[in-house]
Amino acid sequence: MASTDTTPRRPRPPVGLRRTAARLPILLFRGGLGPLFGKRLLLLHHTGRISGRDRRVVLEVVAYDSGGPHGRSWTVASGFGPKADWYRNVRQQPKTVIQFGNRHHAVTARFLPAEEGAGIMAEYARRHPGTARRLCAFMGLAVDGGEASFREAGRAIPFVRLVAADGDRRP
Repeated sequence: MASTDTTPRRPRPPVGLRRTAARLPILLFRGGLGPLFGKRLLLLHHTGRISGRDRRVVLEVVAYDSGGPHGRSWTVASGFGPKADWYRNVRQQPKTVIQFGNRHHAVTARFLPAEEGAGIMAEYARRHPGTARRLCAFMGLAVDGGEASFREAGRAIPFVRLVAADGDRRP
């Protein structure tokens, strides 16, 4: 009997040298080189839900809004799914800090519904079609390059909008 499970196979987090390479951008942010990443990456500070220790992860900015209806906000995705440590930590403690360029911003995490994620992924695919295909393949999500398939992939990806604290509406 064929399996009807459509849950994507999430990749495993990197280990060894791949983990070291993946964490290199954290060192660059800490060294004051955050502006090298332009508006594509941010450094998320979060607190370990079990250890209580300060943690950091660099995430790709899927969408950046410099002052729309939510104020200043950054939308990120959990490529490793809802079980990623940073995602689970921020779920438990949604008020945190990000570093964007060389500036720190107090933010509150808002977890987006699947339908909003569908629209975000479709828009991202329009702006970065090759990268969107590679990311979906990495996450185990089948896409054919059409908008409908990217929308379907977006429904399976946990998206988080990091909204700047009141008063942080600088461009």
